[in-house]
Amino acid sequence: MSDQPNLTFFQKVKATIIGKGQDPHDPKLFHKLSLVTFFAWVGLGSDGLSSSCYGPEEAFLALQGHISLGIFIAIATAVTIFVISACYTQIIEMFPTGGGGYVVASKLLSPSLGMISGCALLIDYLLTIVISIASGVDALFSSLPLSLSGYKLEFALFMVIFFTILNMRGVKESVGPLVPIFLTFIVTHVIIIVYVLVSHFADFGVVAQTTMVDMESTQKELGFAGMMILLFRAYAMGAGTFTGIEAVSNGMPFLREPRVKTAKKTMTYMAFSLAFMAVGLMLGYIFFRLDHQPGKTLNAVLLEVATANWSQPQGSIFVLVTLLSETFLLFIAAQTGFFGGPRVLANMALDRWFPTQFTILSERYVIQNGILLMGGASLLFMFFSKGSVKFLVVLYSITVFITFFLSLLGMTLHWWKTRKVGHWKRKICVSGFGLLLTTIILIGMIGLKFDQGGWITLLVTGALIILAIAIKRHYNNTYAMLKRLDTLINAAEISNTDFLAKTTSPNLPVAKLDPQGKTAVILVSGYNGLGLHTLFNVIRLFGDNFKNYLFIEVGIIDVGNFKGVEEIDGLDKHIKEDLDRYVKFMQGQGFYAEGFSSIGTDLIEEIRIISTDIYQRFPQSVFFGGQLVFPKDTLLTKILHNHTTFAVQRKLYQEGISCLIMPIRVT
Repeated sequence: MSDQPNLTFFQKVKATIIGKGQDPHDPKLFHKLSLVTFFAWVGLGSDGLSSSCYGPEEAFLALQGHISLGIFIAIATAVTIFVISACYTQIIEMFPTGGGGYVVASKLLSPSLGMISGCALLIDYLLTIVISIASGVDALFSSLPLSLSGYKLEFALFMVIFFTILNMRGVKESVGPLVPIFLTFIVTHVIIIVYVLVSHFADFGVVAQTTMVDMESTQKELGFAGMMILLFRAYAMGAGTFTGIEAVSNGMPFLREPRVKTAKKTMTYMAFSLAFMAVGLMLGYIFFRLDHQPGKTLNAVLLEVATANWSQPQGSIFVLVTLLSETFLLFIAAQTGFFGGPRVLANMALDRWFPTQFTILSERYVIQNGILLMGGASLLFMFFSKGSVKFLVVLYSITVFITFFLSLLGMTLHWWKTRKVGHWKRKICVSGFGLLLTTIILIGMIGLKFDQGGWITLLVTGALIILAIAIKRHYNNTYAMLKRLDTLINAAEISNTDFLAKTTSPNLPVAKLDPQGKTAVILVSGYNGLGLHTLFNVIRLFGDNFKNYLFIEVGIIDVGNFKGVEEIDGLDKHIKEDLDRYVKFMQGQGFYAEGFSSIGTDLIEEIRIISTDIYQRFPQSVFFGGQLVFPKDTLLTKILHNHTTFAVQRKLYQEGISCLIMPIRVT
């Protein structure tokens, strides 16, 4: 943009930390911001892959010493990963522009069920950030002296702040520097898992026999039902392993074209890598018959035991590098929460379940308000949970299975309704089995985790649902009030029709431009009742004092229209059509009229630039903006309705430009 003012100190610091703004008219903008398959695997797949650092451990420890039974948990985990991945591959194909749990449930079930799915997913993404960073801190401090463990919480809080700032720079910028860490994790864990499996190849028969013996002894000790409960509890405690699978379908807008192909490849990479890690680590725990050691993760114990016979110091260095890669991969996994959470929040805000401020993009084209909210909420959760992974695991994964359940219910019903479509039987079998599996897991997790703290997750999710309902109701009521103003459009249309009829007359007087004449500049947000109400008030109050009428409209690039160059061009065209209708109306009234438009992410700055240009051309101009006035000024009216007009007025006052606010009372 031209005419940028000299940057303040704060703006210079912001540009240094977050980066300079992107040009919305750059034809390569979307290509620059999108992720190819590999980077998508790093950015979106890291959540699922990193869960192998705590998911299998929690499941294994939940077996309460019945170590050999872990083989059943490993098999069940792998099956679940591939089933859910196959289900979400269908969702990717059906929703090529993004099919997270909110979109799927809203489209295939109902908007209300979609809202519940979205709220559950928001809590899951929030907990993804918290548990990933907390678990990463645990992995890091496993390689440090025990005396330093008292600083875990402070370091975890610092990492939340760090990743919040990093994500403010943009998706690609936040993923790129993390690739070496991701690759180090993959390589080191493949090495240790392959080493464990090869070195214990001869023990597979022994493990099978031990498993049968353990089954018999467990059944005698607990009974068959007790053994099944033990297995299911362990399986449920390790359900955090599955939480990252949904991220690919929700992160579709970040992916490089062709998006569906890129997403399906990313899902394949994620599924196979996650299944390999989860099963391989669980087998390692079984082969070495590990037990928990204070101050160390089970993966740290496995690494130390497995490399005990390696030559030194190579073995110790390998353990250190592997643990550090786990640490930083878990930190990378927090990216999934920062990618997905703001996206879900923005989509729900577009549908008025949450404040529309969450649809706004920054000049770096990230959902800055959503990122800041996720970062702030993560800080609170981290502080109150004291970064305890054991506690967070109890809270975690319940909400994502609510989303899984609703999404797969919607998909199953869809295939049944469209059962005449080719291959529907195969598709409904996949979705139906996934629905059955996720339903069983969800019910089991709620039952097993409720008394241990799972009720907290359900309480927070329920509170968020109630808040969303209240916000939606307020927006609906406001919309109904504003619709009454749209009667002004009919009056304006009639006037425009009369004007068009007059234009056929060759004697029609045309108003001439008088730059030195008094000029009214009206800020509008579309050709609607709000803009016309402001215009009519100006005419009513000032009569013929103004000789020129100018109109300013700025198109804001938000989540709803930031989908491609065509959408941005369409926005620009739509704005100019709106302004043209205002111009024709005032020309029909015998005034000179002109429209000025712009598109961008910062409404106030765009208006300032246009206004200063207008003021130089029309020194006798006065600016007008409309502001809604509600019958009662409540907390919701203050939060849900931005008071942009007041902010514009302050900005124009600083430029020495007069700006009057015209109240628009809605009842």
